[in-house]
Amino acid sequence: MVSNRRKKRGEMDENRRRRRKYPLPKHVAIILDGNRRWAKKRGLGTSKGHKAGARKLMENVKDCFSMGINTVSLFAFSTENWARPEDEVNGLMFMFEEYLRSERHVFRREKMKISFIGNRTKIPQSLLGLIRETEEATKSYEGKHLIIAIDYSGKFDILQACKSLAKKAKNGLIQVEDIDEGMMDKELMTNCSEFPNPDLLIRTSGEQRISNFFLWQSAYSELYFTNVLWPDFGNAEYLDAFTWYQQRQRRFGRRI
Repeated sequence: MVSNRRKKRGEMDENRRRRRKYPLPKHVAIILDGNRRWAKKRGLGTSKGHKAGARKLMENVKDCFSMGINTVSLFAFSTENWARPEDEVNGLMFMFEEYLRSERHVFRREKMKISFIGNRTKIPQSLLGLIRETEEATKSYEGKHLIIAIDYSGKFDILQACKSLAKKAKNGLIQVEDIDEGMMDKELMTNCSEFPNPDLLIRTSGEQRISNFFLWQSAYSELYFTNVLWPDFGNAEYLDAFTWYQQRQRRFGRRI
């Protein structure tokens, strides 16, 4: 246990040295992939994999914030996930509720602002109530912003933004010819963040696509794909991802 703590402290010190020399991204988005494969490799049930992924979540988020990241977005449950077996979906909804209850003290202690994005019409009322309570209780915190996407899809986000702009144009609040990318940015669900567009998007488990996550917001993001399954993703993997990001910025002379 002591050696593990020393190892982690050494990794954090190394990252601080790197951060002083080369700035890190302000907003990191993560597609949490691989929970089911992680469980299958170990001969465990699907629920065990999701629970392992949930246990890893807060540890990873705190590591990100300690490294100087301002905003972390997590693709926790996509719109397509409703098509999974009913018992798996129900288990995930219950797990989200348990998570919000158990981590309340962490949100307060760490002063994390928590926002949820996605279509809320299908979310169980008990979970929806906890989501609203959590957002209200943490809305005044600054500097550490955790965005959790539940029943989210990039297509839905773009569609609701277009509908909002169309409604404003119909009501005479804006002119159609004035609609531009800046207006679109403000209508997307990530407008809740000081840094709405991720600098770096990470997907775990080996898939090399962003699926239906942040289709508009990630247009200019660096995309990092790793074969590590989400429950095994930790501080060392973050350091690898951030070092890769910094090297990309230096190599291509991009603004950071």
